Amino acid sequence: MTASDRMPDRTATGGHMLVQHRVVFSLGSNLGDRLDNIQEAVDALFDAPGLEFVAFSPVYETAPYAPPGESLPEQGDYLNIVLVADTRLPPENLLERVLNIENSMGRVREVRWGPRVLDIDIVVFGDVSSDDPDLTLPHPRAHERAFVLVPWADIEPDVLLPGYGRVGDLAEAKQREGGPAAVRLRADLTLQQPA
Repeated sequence: MTASDRMPDRTATGGHMLVQHRVVFSLGSNLGDRLDNIQEAVDALFDAPGLEFVAFSPVYETAPYAPPGESLPEQGDYLNIVLVADTRLPPENLLERVLNIENSMGRVREVRWGPRVLDIDIVVFGDVSSDDPDLTLPHPRAHERAFVLVPWADIEPDVLLPGYGRVGDLAEAKQREGGPAAVRLRADLTLQQPA
């Protein structure tokens, strides 16, 4: 991917200039039919206008994760993917779409780090930086998460995660750490691109 591929695209629409941003989503599920949940979420993200599909990673499996010192309830392994898209929507609109999808699929937020039918995070939104507690950009824990970095590196290894470095290098470091946070490629599982 060249630098020009990452440059915002400015298109005049109705007298306004809209900037196109590259957005990276992390999707995971560890309840019910995990692959079906992720497929349904991918389809739902693109059901409404405003997102252009670029790519998604292969499917990976990982043990549940919580930061050091946090309590982790007993639960099953996650399936995870990273999805890349282009958009001219503002990040707040994408967050609203994500929350609506999670809620419609039965996401319950009762236990921190608990099991989830679906979890969708906005990892980066172009070069936008935000400290808003509702949508911190880039995602404040993306650099710690093999289940984000390894799938993302399959798509965009040379992209920089602001403040931390090249995604491919970060993913390799996380894979070397191994342990319970290591991710496993599930080549037997595939997703369909959104229509």
